[in-house]
Amino acid sequence: MRNAIVVLVLAVVTAGCTWDADDPTAAAAARLEVHPTPSSFSRITAGSVRALVPEEWRAVPMRSEHMARQGFVASPRPGSWGSMDRGTAGLSATWVDASRVGVPSDYYYLAATGPLLSRLSATRCRTLDQRVFVDNAPAFATGVEGSPGDYVARGEGRCRERGGEATRWAYFVAAPGFGPTRTVGIPSSGLYVVVATAPEGPEADGMLAHLLAHTRFGNAAIADFVRAIRGTGPIV
Repeated sequence: MRNAIVVLVLAVVTAGCTWDADDPTAAAAARLEVHPTPSSFSRITAGSVRALVPEEWRAVPMRSEHMARQGFVASPRPGSWGSMDRGTAGLSATWVDASRVGVPSDYYYLAATGPLLSRLSATRCRTLDQRVFVDNAPAFATGVEGSPGDYVARGEGRCRERGGEATRWAYFVAAPGFGPTRTVGIPSSGLYVVVATAPEGPEADGMLAHLLAHTRFGNAAIADFVRAIRGTGPIV
């Protein structure tokens, strides 16, 4: 039974997701809104997810076969985003509605620490920095009674495919489990994932930092998830 639940969770959060780059009615169906700001960035809202992206980018809603994974992708070329060998800039901000999946919250730990970000560890990709803020394997995996089964991490790296441009990337992933991050963000979420990419260059670090810092799930920013773990301590 446990193995069946693990397979279900991984299937829901790692497969069957696309974005409606060519469907003019998809944005309305997903309540995707685009609003200008006084800066050169637009505010994107897709349900409980918000972010600021460059005004020339196009946002499209995320679709999930199981309707459990929600959010959006924004990029100058949404159809090409995710191909790490093309130097395409973009942002994907998604979350998994645990109430639609119906499994214990700590099972999302397996997705957060497993194949979910496998594209960022491909042969020609390398991690430049990774910060794991909390890593408590669930009790069913370790036998440690009372483990909250939560995981929160942030990382960045670089990809270069043969004959392609170099791409810088950054990510944030949080599986609240039964830990303190359950108190922030979207109450029904079992998993949060943000992935940002930018062509390598002098502005890449600043762009990636801006995209992650201005992504919100409910009213919570990435810093709020980290603050929930550390209490009122400093965020680094």
